[in-house]
Amino acid sequence: MLEKLEKTEIRYESIINSLSEPNIIENAAEYARLMKEQKQLFPLVEKYREYKKCKDEISELSSMLLEVDTPDFKKEIEGEIRAAKEKLDRTFEELKIMLIPKDPDDERNVIVEIRAGAGGEEAALFAADLYRMYTMYAQRRGLKTERVSFNETELGGFKEICFMASGEDAFSRFKFESGVHRVQRVPVTESQGRIQTSTVTVAVLPEAQDVDIVINPSDLVIESCKSSGAGGQHINKTESAVRITHKPSGIVVECQEERSQFKNRDKAMALLRSKLYNIAKTERDEKIAGERKSQVGTGDRSEKIRTYNFPQKRLTDHRIGLTLYSLESVMNGCIDDIIDALIAADTAEKLKNGEFH
Repeated sequence: MLEKLEKTEIRYESIINSLSEPNIIENAAEYARLMKEQKQLFPLVEKYREYKKCKDEISELSSMLLEVDTPDFKKEIEGEIRAAKEKLDRTFEELKIMLIPKDPDDERNVIVEIRAGAGGEEAALFAADLYRMYTMYAQRRGLKTERVSFNETELGGFKEICFMASGEDAFSRFKFESGVHRVQRVPVTESQGRIQTSTVTVAVLPEAQDVDIVINPSDLVIESCKSSGAGGQHINKTESAVRITHKPSGIVVECQEERSQFKNRDKAMALLRSKLYNIAKTERDEKIAGERKSQVGTGDRSEKIRTYNFPQKRLTDHRIGLTLYSLESVMNGCIDDIIDALIAADTAEKLKNGEFH
């Protein structure tokens, strides 16, 4: 690990020197690439230099200790050595975390699909609640959200709804939400006051670019149709909604949010690319993971990840054993504590398995 850090520092110095060379300055693309790499390496190099400085300080204090005769002065130096060693240990742990490979998709925009599962109308209403929770959370994080498609029920729930969140590190803040979300509460349609258990499935996809996935136009069936509202009623008379079927995979995507058929087609294509990219990503991740399965799931739709118990105002994330009694705040988009805990658990799992660059 220290050998890798030493090589990283050498590479960093090499980049700094290269950035002052006339031929690099004149090459805008290469200059931008090196600037980006330099920016990425800077925090790691700074932390490594802090680690080396701490080691040098311990060495100097240890040498000084051998030459000291005065008990009080000796005691003072011993205290400084202990403090420096504690700092060295902390810095070393921080370096290990910084060396964990970053998910290459973390900085991408994200597409979130929410589908009502078991529970009929109550599941659809909770799907709407989750959509509200996620959009409020995105707003808190400074992310922009756009609806892609939805199928609304007469009571204002969603059989399914798909939206995109764009902005800094969008995927990294949503990626642990994939799976089955279970709700326990008294439905608005329940006259006897009985608690019902319903489920909603969430799928989280990193947004794919044109360069990530090449789609053959002959593999597509593109249809236009009327957008529909609650109860299947048409909400406009023009055929602006777009449905695209990808024949090789059987994937079907729809978009009806825009008045323009062209804009709906672009959004539907973006969703299709992301679905195909996610299939490739899943295969890639499984290959990298091998036999090891992380304790923190990030994509299995059949995995029950969380329970929202409204009578007890309790939320439980089953993957990490986290329980919170602040359900109202959570449903209003305050989910950073949950997401931060999931990221910490994922980091701990990777440290345990020695997953370093």
